[in-house]
Amino acid sequence: MIANYNLLYVDNAPASRDFYARLLDLKPVEDSGNFVLFILPNGIKFGLWNKHDVKPAANQPGGFELGLPVGSDGEVDQLAADWKARGISIIQEPETMDFGRTFTALDPDGHRLRVLHLDMGR
Repeated sequence: MIANYNLLYVDNAPASRDFYARLLDLKPVEDSGNFVLFILPNGIKFGLWNKHDVKPAANQPGGFELGLPVGSDGEVDQLAADWKARGISIIQEPETMDFGRTFTALDPDGHRLRVLHLDMGR
């Protein structure tokens, strides 16, 4: 079994749709108002579900971290500057950690977006 579906519980599906459509430069393949589905370029399905409609009831949103790998340390730094200029909350400025270069941002519901360039030589 291979997991290929990630689902975030969100407070406002249309607002989160707009945030992720701009962030990922993608249009959703499904949008029913309380549920939005994107298919990422690698084929993984990425859904946003209004937390008020989830059954069984979901906990508060904000407990998920989405890893977004990029091709270079420079791309990490460039994206951090771009996202900050767009008003996206950056909670960890770019830094080099034991696994490589990274920064962390928050979506409107407090889900963590970790951009990283893995340094396999460490």
